[in-house]
Amino acid sequence: MTIHQRLKALVTELQNPRLLKNQGNGNEIGYYIFDYDVEHEPIVQQFILELQPKLALSQPPLNSIEINLYRVILKILEDRNLLQRAFDLEAKKGNTDLAKTIKPMVRPDKVVEKIQELVQGNEDLIFITGVGASWPIMRSHTILNNLHPVLDRTPVVMFFPGSYDGQELRLFDTFKDDNYYRAFSLIPRRSDKHEY
Repeated sequence: MTIHQRLKALVTELQNPRLLKNQGNGNEIGYYIFDYDVEHEPIVQQFILELQPKLALSQPPLNSIEINLYRVILKILEDRNLLQRAFDLEAKKGNTDLAKTIKPMVRPDKVVEKIQELVQGNEDLIFITGVGASWPIMRSHTILNNLHPVLDRTPVVMFFPGSYDGQELRLFDTFKDDNYYRAFSLIPRRSDKHEY
């Protein structure tokens, strides 16, 4: 299945009443992962731009919100007047030193708090994006674990540049995250590499 076929199937799946009622397997909280090859990032980003208006015009109309983790991190730094200093540090010392320095300020509880401010409570779907851009400052399994207690009524879909086999998140198909068992794979891929 190509990435385009998977994205087309995703639109249909996001309108599935079972998913919208937030009923995962065994009636668990509906957390979902749409994984994809990192080279498909531009295709997925363009798809997400078109997705929300498409869902708003569907029958029934669906209200959705995109939460970009990278933008959330930038907003936390900006609110603390640390954004320019973070950019300067990254330019001088690189990503690794930047991540070590700002991790204490961009803790998972602070990210979740900011996400809660963005969510209005009337959404049918919540999309989490910016996972790759926010690494290594924020790990995907950490944010999902911390979101579970506070976003438990609305289905959450994380767009993940890497692979998810139902247990293991592997960012960019390279960096192994801790095991994560609570999310369901949306439109599992067989082989969509280099198929456009």
